[in-house]
Amino acid sequence: MRGSLVPASLRYVDQVARSGSIQKAAKELNVAASAIDRQILLLEGDLGVELFERMPRGMRLTAAGDSLVALARRWKSDERKTASDIRQLQGVQQGHVRLAAMDSHANGFLPQFIEKLASSHPRISLEVDVASPDDALLSLLAGEVDIIAAFNLSPRRDVHVLWSAELPFGCVVAPGHELARGATTSLQEAVHFPIALQSKALLIRRYLDARYGWLFTDPQKAVVTNSLQLVKQLARSGRYIAFTSELDAAPEIIEGSLVFLPVRDKGAEPQTVGLAIDARKPLSRIGRIVADLLKGEIENSLRKVRGQ
Repeated sequence: MRGSLVPASLRYVDQVARSGSIQKAAKELNVAASAIDRQILLLEGDLGVELFERMPRGMRLTAAGDSLVALARRWKSDERKTASDIRQLQGVQQGHVRLAAMDSHANGFLPQFIEKLASSHPRISLEVDVASPDDALLSLLAGEVDIIAAFNLSPRRDVHVLWSAELPFGCVVAPGHELARGATTSLQEAVHFPIALQSKALLIRRYLDARYGWLFTDPQKAVVTNSLQLVKQLARSGRYIAFTSELDAAPEIIEGSLVFLPVRDKGAEPQTVGLAIDARKPLSRIGRIVADLLKGEIENSLRKVRGQ
């Protein structure tokens, strides 16, 4: 479509909320700042409420503004889906899909998935946001993305899990590490070695704290970071072990620089990786194509890892 069906005033409010100021929003939209300011003032007058707090260095949404931005983003999401549906009715496999995935996927299966999608469906455009599981879920329910690929998705009425797979709980070590002599390990064995530990900003750390917090009682035995890439580099050094999934470390396991050891303790619950959509909205045919390709690439990555 040449223009947007969403009213200009709502689009302006949304962009100011994203940019933090009218001047920055004007540059993003290539619209005069005065025009944006005028539309926001008119909208505030019609609604009888302020949508923004005017701060010395920018604009901050009020509660009313936050509600209006949520509406604008839902309308924009519905507009994109409608345009995609119309193209499909015309027999054209063309559309735009927004995906949220985890940081660990970026150097794993995502590049191969994107290449396959571009090769097999060149008229489907893709937007990928790298986010934490919590942020990915919020984006999905706010209508900002269409599909999420995330770990340990909890059952909820407003989220429909299209597919999921179990990931054994375990750790990764360098091939020359003492633990690598066995095919599995136990938590009692693992606790004797220094641990490269993810920060509490990452889901795996919260999972570990909830179930195995006693592993981390000696702070001198752990290096803590919010970077999975650094965690894997430390494990590759041979000094540290790292608790993570085989999917997180798939490239390193496949190339042979890390070894994955499942934890054999009773009660060591597996994690999951899954694809999910907003249960309140049907998935378009284009979305289904993207989800099926993504599922296939994750399964392919797991087959390669487990083949090692």
